[in-house]
Amino acid sequence: GGGYVGVHSASDTEYDWPWYGHLVGAYFKTHPAIQEAVVRNESKDHPSMAGWPAELKRTDEWYVYRTNPRSVKGMMILASLDESSYTGGGMDGDHPTTWCHEVGKGRAWYTGGGHTKESFAEPLFRSHLKGGVEWAGRRAGASDAAQPAAQPAPPR
Repeated sequence: GGGYVGVHSASDTEYDWPWYGHLVGAYFKTHPAIQEAVVRNESKDHPSMAGWPAELKRTDEWYVYRTNPRSVKGMMILASLDESSYTGGGMDGDHPTTWCHEVGKGRAWYTGGGHTKESFAEPLFRSHLKGGVEWAGRRAGASDAAQPAAQPAPPR
């Protein structure tokens, strides 16, 4: 019934715990060098994407995931990468980087951004994190727009 927020390397742990894999939405596979890429806003109504333009150039360490979280039932993709805008995409052109979903009676939100210390100096990235925390924690002021359908938690 609580909230979970995962940032960057939160997808690079607990590989032998299927419940955690479902919670985070996808596991890390690899990454290219830190570089600029175009991030596409796929859900302008979600509180973690408020104020983001349709496309934004950001520099970070862009993770490639073992599976595409878009294939998880009830998952809402909030942002994705334009793989043609950088080198080493590795997800066949469909590259989610931020997503959320309902897990049991709780909510889980993840962003692949946040490797670089410069990310945390960016006001837009900090508001991204704030919106994710507010959404996951069902905080006052966090819009319930863009709520994925509730999904039962897989057995441990």
